[in-house]
Amino acid sequence: MKLSTAMKPSTLSRLALLLLAALLLGGCTRGTSDLREWIAQQKAKKGAPIPPLPVIKTFETFTYADQDLRDPFGASAAEQDSSAANSGPRPDQNRPKQPLEMFALDSLKMVGTIGAGAGIEALVKDPGGVIHPVHRNEYLGQNYGRITAISDDHIDLIELVSNGNGGWMERPASMALGEK
Repeated sequence: MKLSTAMKPSTLSRLALLLLAALLLGGCTRGTSDLREWIAQQKAKKGAPIPPLPVIKTFETFTYADQDLRDPFGASAAEQDSSAANSGPRPDQNRPKQPLEMFALDSLKMVGTIGAGAGIEALVKDPGGVIHPVHRNEYLGQNYGRITAISDDHIDLIELVSNGNGGWMERPASMALGEK
């Protein structure tokens, strides 16, 4: 056979690779009888027994008869009553704000007292470091905290906080000397 322009070396090498691949694949199919025999043996073996399904428990049916009662997660009758929200303590929105009402109560610090008896006044330091004298019935803190008593080591207040239903409730608070 003579190499002509029709058969180039690259075509010849491709043909040789194709012939080699066919021979290799043909060799893989011979001698598989032992493999087929092993597969037949494995298929003939019995498998492990499957455990039985668990017994389904039957539950006693129950009729809930208290559906007409109050929802335990809802608002109570007192909370739903709008007249209760309008009664009770309310902050006086018409009075002028005092300087210490613009600070949160926990940011203020009692640093001392001046005087004694009914004329006692407390010294309160704001976050800016300014010391303010305060008297009974004055206000401090952002929750309308009115000073009810001043002693040598603490200030007692009554704060007005929202009860969540449009009303207000009183909450006692205090500030001890040298806190923070």
